[in-house]
Amino acid sequence: MSYKCDCYKLIEKKAISAGMFSFTIYCPEVANLAKCGQFVHILVPGFTLRRPISICEVNRDKGTIRIVFEIRGSGTDKLASINVGDDIDMIAPLGNGFSVLDIADGKRIIVIGGGIGVPPMLETAKSYKKATALLGFRSYDKVILTKDFEDNGIETIVCTDDGSVGISGTISAPLKAELEKGDVAAVFACGPKPMLASVISLAKEYGVYSEVSLEERMGCGVGACVGCVCKIMRDGEEKMLRVCKDGPVFKGEEVIL
Repeated sequence: MSYKCDCYKLIEKKAISAGMFSFTIYCPEVANLAKCGQFVHILVPGFTLRRPISICEVNRDKGTIRIVFEIRGSGTDKLASINVGDDIDMIAPLGNGFSVLDIADGKRIIVIGGGIGVPPMLETAKSYKKATALLGFRSYDKVILTKDFEDNGIETIVCTDDGSVGISGTISAPLKAELEKGDVAAVFACGPKPMLASVISLAKEYGVYSEVSLEERMGCGVGACVGCVCKIMRDGEEKMLRVCKDGPVFKGEEVIL
């Protein structure tokens, strides 16, 4: 079994923007196993189904992982009420994450996050010596984690739909500009489906390898209930694969959106 199911201590809690929280959880066994792009499945008191949340950062030396989530309903609202010192019932790490590729000298990767798809891209970018982050948000008040990327030496480009900060509009234009430079080895992305479709299309246009993380409603989180299937083209055949078990990360060329 490559994941753990146990109760772990919440050791740090921060509100990082309106309705957005950062939790640091002490879980040495999980931290030792976790890879960028994987997720945790948390049982919130009073709710039957667990909540899947992407892993934002992993610190194996300290035995911790960090998750960042947005309040989107009663379940995540209840999760946000958990305090430092409380236990978190968690199954982790789950799913297949982003690849850590052997990148040639002079090449870089681009990580792209949209909204709540930004957190898992931090650990992904940190896995490479040279990375550029394109982060998209609806507006200034929704911007998160930009300083975390910058503090880790990651070139960071921010876009907002309303132009309130950074580049006005979606990530498509800045991504195209970065790909035009010709030094990109791979593109990794997580966010809304229209954004992922644009990323996949542009990566194909420039002949650059890509991987994207998909989001679907989950039940069990371990592949048993088959409640989170998505369409994937693999080996010349259209297949229905599980986001929780076979994903959430898939090769861009395989994804049918």
